[in-house]
Amino acid sequence: MKFIALNLAIAAAALSHAGDPGVALNKMLAAETGKRFKLSFEFRNRMETRTGNNFGRDVNLRNPLTRIRIGAEWRPAPWLKLSAMGQDSRAPFYGRAAPTSARDTMDAQESYLEFFPDAKRGFGAMIGRQMTSLGEGRLIGVLQWVNTARTYDGARIYYRLPRARLELLMISVAKVRPDEYNRPGLGDRLWGMYDTFNNLIPKGTVEAYVLRRDQNRPGGFTGVGTIGINTFGGRAVGPLPQKFKYNLEGTVQTGHVGSATHRGLGWYSAVSRTIPIKYSLDLSIEYKYASGTRDPAGSRSGTFDQLYAANHDKFGHADLFGWRNVHGLRSFDTLRIGKNLALNFMYDNLWLASPRDALYNLQGRAIAQSITGTAGRHVGQEADVFAVRKWVTSRFISRRTGHAYDVNRG
Repeated sequence: MKFIALNLAIAAAALSHAGDPGVALNKMLAAETGKRFKLSFEFRNRMETRTGNNFGRDVNLRNPLTRIRIGAEWRPAPWLKLSAMGQDSRAPFYGRAAPTSARDTMDAQESYLEFFPDAKRGFGAMIGRQMTSLGEGRLIGVLQWVNTARTYDGARIYYRLPRARLELLMISVAKVRPDEYNRPGLGDRLWGMYDTFNNLIPKGTVEAYVLRRDQNRPGGFTGVGTIGINTFGGRAVGPLPQKFKYNLEGTVQTGHVGSATHRGLGWYSAVSRTIPIKYSLDLSIEYKYASGTRDPAGSRSGTFDQLYAANHDKFGHADLFGWRNVHGLRSFDTLRIGKNLALNFMYDNLWLASPRDALYNLQGRAIAQSITGTAGRHVGQEADVFAVRKWVTSRFISRRTGHAYDVNRG
């Protein structure tokens, strides 16, 4: 079965990559079927080169990473949507010993039912395997930059009001098994409430959440006992005077990590403004914080649990660090040259919240620690410059309807 699915994915991705007729086909299918059926194709290939590291499994890394996706969406009735997506991820130079972040042969990335997907009011639900991202992904997100990309098994039930969405969820990360079916890891699960309110503050959005994470030994906890962490928090975004914008998120945690009492704190704040010069200039400054454990030998855990964070680009473009035991300052500026070209300038400066706790990586695992704290607090600095370019390459016209479809590439 995997062999058949893999060959279908390769054929579809090759079709999509050769002048992007797959994108046009998808748009025409939506038009021809009244938007009841849709196909999706993705082929991604990138070279990852990282040298000079003195920590982690791969001190120096040079490896091409390839990802192929093929998906389909069908709406047999106005109240029901069925969606499925297969994903095949490869790291050729690693071979079969590649880590699960780089290699996973063809598997189900998504397979879910959604009830009342387009309703503006009332109940709705998503059940099955799905790529879930809430807020800006600081606690629950999908690591799309990672070659295998995180996905979840579970259910989300919500009720929609004109200015609010109230949601109950129970999700568990699908554990990557490179040559077998990725089964749900119910020993590591998250459940609770995540609600969104529009215009609760003037022209702004407020999100509030109460979440519980449970993890046992089959779920990945290697200590004595289990993990049980309660996360209470919220996020607010909106405008300020003089065309400024704000973005705030605060989180408090209680519970236990093994036999230790857990108390954690996380904070994010940002202020931004667009300068209307000849070329539009977006300026922003951020401060991020996540608590650490003051005494690693004590009976209290203070290391903030980032849950299932999508940390790509949040602590530097090199993706070395995560939202645990850290202070971070950032300047992120974007110069938009026309509609299709943007130049980005990013600067990050990081410190440890507790010098005796560890430095943690993108996934939240410890990569270095000074138990006595004599190594100091300063982690390092990173400066990045990168560009994003988008353009229209071709136009396709439906023979039956005469409708034109532009295909965007970037």
